[in-house]
Amino acid sequence: MPPREPSLRERALRFLAGREHSRSELRRKLAAHAESPEQLDALLDELVGKKQLSDARYAEARSHVLARKYGASRIAHDLRSKGVSDEEAAKAVAEARATDLERAREVYRRKFRMPPSSREERAKHMRFLQSRGFSFDVIKGVMDGGDEDA
Repeated sequence: MPPREPSLRERALRFLAGREHSRSELRRKLAAHAESPEQLDALLDELVGKKQLSDARYAEARSHVLARKYGASRIAHDLRSKGVSDEEAAKAVAEARATDLERAREVYRRKFRMPPSSREERAKHMRFLQSRGFSFDVIKGVMDGGDEDA
C-alpha cells in the first residue's frame, strides 16, 4: 500500500511548525497541492482565525532575524516582497529603525577592522552600509562618529 498524500492542512501545519510564514508565502507554497483556490483561501482564513498564521507575527520574527545584518529600509523591502502589508511592515520596522545607528556601527566593525585611509575607501565603506539598507543619516553617523557611542 503506497503512503498516503498529506492533506493540505497537514502540509500547512508542517510549514508553520518549522517557522512563521506570511499568508502570501504559505499560499504560494501550498498552491500546487490545493484542489482549488477557494479551498486554499478557506484553509488560510481558518488558520488566521485560529491564530496559527499571522502576518504581524511573521513580520516581527523576520525583522528580528534580519536586524542583525540589515538596516530598516532593507528589512521593510524584504517584508513587502514576502507579501506583508505596508502597515504591518512599518510596525515591525519601527523597532529596528530606533536602533539603526548601533546596529550599523556593529555591522561596520565586523566588516571593516580599520577606518578608511582614502576618499575612495570611505566611499566604498559607505556604499557597503547603504547596500545593507541603512539611511544616509545613519551612515553619516557611523562614518563621522567612529567607534564612539552616540
